[in-house]
Amino acid sequence: MKKAILTVAAACTLFALIGCNNRAEVDTVLAPQSEELTPMHQSWRGVLPCADCEGIETSLFLEKDGTWVMNERYQGVQHEPSSFASYGTWARTADKLVLTNSEGEKSYYRAKGNKLEMLDRDGNPIESTLNYTLEPVKASLPTTPMAMRGMYFYMADAAIFTDCVTGQRVAVANNAQLERDYAVARGTETKPILLVVEGHFTLEPNPDTGEMTKTLMADKGSKFIPGKDCNE
Repeated sequence: MKKAILTVAAACTLFALIGCNNRAEVDTVLAPQSEELTPMHQSWRGVLPCADCEGIETSLFLEKDGTWVMNERYQGVQHEPSSFASYGTWARTADKLVLTNSEGEKSYYRAKGNKLEMLDRDGNPIESTLNYTLEPVKASLPTTPMAMRGMYFYMADAAIFTDCVTGQRVAVANNAQLERDYAVARGTETKPILLVVEGHFTLEPNPDTGEMTKTLMADKGSKFIPGKDCNE
């Protein structure tokens, strides 16, 4: 009986530790990492192999809020657009960086010094003589529009967008048309309304503190959908 109680207590402690971390991929009880990826804004760039183009110029940006943005430009193609952006959430295991995109699909990388090496779809090393490594760089977030869904709320001359994919709340850059469309969509109620938009993230100074703040720039295709939320 005493052994059973100790076993249950140990299990409860383990579940409590895991429950404290909202990143599903991160195993908090793993051994310390040999090459730790510090949880801060970092960016990498490289040209990865492409089956039907000259190469994919890939830029990856990690944010300290647990989100990432990737821009991929297909080199040597004749059609446009040749650049595509995606975003989602990132997490770490003992030896891997796990990216989950807006469709729920995962991709994997591992640290090699201060570089990142792309892994295969199962998170294993790619046996190839081709380059699958991204080099560390300092660069701005890409401006390529991405399809986004989130709850938009505007009050007191400030707009907030709560992204459906990451759950993160970000400021929205001043946009008079968005504000007018929101006023029509919400009617007489002051509440968040689902917004579907193509946009990109940027860093803008906070008007009160001057601190650089992650901000959504709406590029095109903005549409409010009253009566819906992120679960629909």
